[in-house]
Amino acid sequence: MLTSTQPPSQTLGSPPRISLKGALSTRFDRRASHGVAPVKLPVRQRVPLQSWDSHMHVVEPERFPISKTAVYQPSIHTLEDALKFESTLGVENLVFVQPSIYGTDNSCMLAALAKLGPTRGRGVVVVDPNTITQEELDEWHALGVRGLRVNLQSVGKVMERNELEATLIRHADIARPRNWMIEVYVPLKMIPMLESIVPRLGITVCIDHFGSPELSSISLCENDSPFDPYTLPGFSSLISLIRTGSTYIKVSAPYRLTKDAGMRDLKAMAREFLSAAPDRVIYATDWPHTRFTGVDISPFTEWCLDLCAHEPGLAEKLFRRNTERMLGVEST
Repeated sequence: MLTSTQPPSQTLGSPPRISLKGALSTRFDRRASHGVAPVKLPVRQRVPLQSWDSHMHVVEPERFPISKTAVYQPSIHTLEDALKFESTLGVENLVFVQPSIYGTDNSCMLAALAKLGPTRGRGVVVVDPNTITQEELDEWHALGVRGLRVNLQSVGKVMERNELEATLIRHADIARPRNWMIEVYVPLKMIPMLESIVPRLGITVCIDHFGSPELSSISLCENDSPFDPYTLPGFSSLISLIRTGSTYIKVSAPYRLTKDAGMRDLKAMAREFLSAAPDRVIYATDWPHTRFTGVDISPFTEWCLDLCAHEPGLAEKLFRRNTERMLGVEST
């Protein structure tokens, strides 16, 4: 009796099977052997599914008048404009952040959040702790608000340590019962004050725009040594904060910070963030880039994706999972 050595699914005389995976690998190997680089997908196809833009604004000054103390006059940027913009990046979910021009009147942002809905949207409001009511907070929570913003940088406000601590404690007392977070926009040089304050707040804190470093005086030449972000006042404290587990950092708004076309200074910072706390770094566009014109954020988005390319799953953390954890979004 003869025993066949052929696999059950293959008969004598039939051509050998080649798996799809093997065929693709063979085709890729042939392309590589001929010096043909793999095709790079458009950014909207590289961004992970269900990604979040964790920092953007809607502005409708005709429908919602801006504050009399606003430091700039914005143009109109509606929710529809935002959705059109985000679709070019492949981003599905939005975090509306209250801009400084509206002060504590969150009406414009809340209207957009209500229209988008809490499944795809979250909001960060600005409040006056002396006048905010529990009823307002409850209503906003139902809409999807999950944070309070303390914004000193946009209006050029400076606080001494005692005043900053008192301000953050009052906001933390409002945020804590609802498990909200506090978003802080201060210059990097103020971060050492936060290093001793934040652990006492008992809530999550998020720091805007790379920590808002002062990079305007830094000039990087082609043959310079790699930029050392630890030379920046406050950077060591920022790294210490995000390592604690209760502080997040946004990589966003590069055009506000660096003069270097390759963003080498910001890249050095971002690499340190991702190395120190990969679960607490989040991506954002800062759309509509108020006070700037002609900004194309696609290269920065691709830059962020490239920073994550060395580690499987890191892009999903940066673009989705970390934001969902910070804002209490139930992920699938």
